[in-house]
Amino acid sequence: MSLLPLDPVPVPIPRALPTPAPAPSPPPPASPPPSPSRLPSVGRPVRWVLTLSPLVLIAAWATADWHAVRDGTTRLASADPWWLLAAVLFTCLGWVAAACARQGAVVDRLPPGLLLASQFAAGAANHVLPASIGAHAVTLRFLQGRGIPLARATASLALYSLVRPIAKTVVLLVFVVAHPDLLHLGELVPDERAVVLVAGSVAAGFGTAVLLVTTVRPLRRPALDCVRTALTDVRLLHRRPARVLALWGGSAATPLLQGSVIATVGFSLGLPLSWAQVVLALLLASTAVGAVPAPGGIGPVDAALVFTMVAFGAPVGIAAATVIGYRVLTVWVPLLPGALVLSALVHRRVL
Repeated sequence: MSLLPLDPVPVPIPRALPTPAPAPSPPPPASPPPSPSRLPSVGRPVRWVLTLSPLVLIAAWATADWHAVRDGTTRLASADPWWLLAAVLFTCLGWVAAACARQGAVVDRLPPGLLLASQFAAGAANHVLPASIGAHAVTLRFLQGRGIPLARATASLALYSLVRPIAKTVVLLVFVVAHPDLLHLGELVPDERAVVLVAGSVAAGFGTAVLLVTTVRPLRRPALDCVRTALTDVRLLHRRPARVLALWGGSAATPLLQGSVIATVGFSLGLPLSWAQVVLALLLASTAVGAVPAPGGIGPVDAALVFTMVAFGAPVGIAAATVIGYRVLTVWVPLLPGALVLSALVHRRVL
């Protein structure tokens, strides 16, 4: 009997055990967060200084020019109240026109209420610093707070500053064509020395700007970026009829509303001039000496405005009283409320 070979019993091959993953290294200890009690101590004093600085500047300026405020207020107290009410209305419309022009210089849509409040506050800042620096600074901070980059915000200010004198010149030409008989005054024609002085000042300003941009290398790139951004925004803005109407309409309405304020204040005091004569006097005076860097145009424009109205036939006393009353109504009356609005916007970090 033969034995059959048995099948080999398979021997199980042990599987390799998985190597355990290395334990994750503990995270590095985080640096301790800054103490919350120290952060507000740095920002709060600065915010309070910025909030109170407009009020301090206004108080200092009021103390230095107290006689003009007192005389102008005394004259306005005896004026016709209905004409003064019309002057107040035109003054308020001036802030609306400024807000429209600011919105027209920006592609983005701005909140109307905050924009109007910023222009009301910018009026207070504009009467403290010369050459509209205060108003531009407030508007620049407002645009940056709305998320607009610095280059585009600066380009909008440049566009606004360029359109305003062009629009005022167009309004002046319209008045000259519509009322040619009002310019038959030899006293209003400047002599050759005045023309050369104005032309030389404008040429020196442009020449200085070009020289700084071409010679100072750190200024070259920001200036070129600003010009490129401005040209791009100009193309985009002028494709939107609403922006064109707001920019050019608001800029053209501003001198008309200012002239209307002066005319109504003059009518309340018995000024023997027509509305067209007063507006034309303002256009001529602001064009002649508007480039002089005085706070809010106060000083040189006032003297030129009195001189122009006297040349049109107004008595010197009434012309001077009209200009003083105009300044009290448009500068001193809204100055404290404007400073309070400016402080509130800074305190709430809108600016």
